[in-house]
Amino acid sequence: MGVIVRNVTNLSRSGLSDWLIQRFSAVVLAAYTVFILVFLIASPELSYVQWHALFDHTAMKIFTLLAMLSLIGHAWVGLWTVATDYLKPMAIRFIFLAVVAITLFVYLIVTVTALWG
Repeated sequence: MGVIVRNVTNLSRSGLSDWLIQRFSAVVLAAYTVFILVFLIASPELSYVQWHALFDHTAMKIFTLLAMLSLIGHAWVGLWTVATDYLKPMAIRFIFLAVVAITLFVYLIVTVTALWG
């Protein structure tokens, strides 16, 4: 009888799920980047008032939050993969992933506070 081994630090516990998270988050981040670039190009003399007005819309707040969640998911899956491939000692890998998780959580809190604070 075989033993099922699961890594408790993996976000989704499935290679397919990780792949889907990476692809979906990449599409969201690409769309957000293109939108911001087009806005910047279309507004050559961008003022604080215009920038504030853009981020004052609820749709933009949601889009920004979705982009940040995508960035967090993308970073977690990518860094988890790198950690499991290259950081063989379990203690070092755990510390690295704990620092990554805390950092990503702080980014999320800062983003939510900036958008709705």
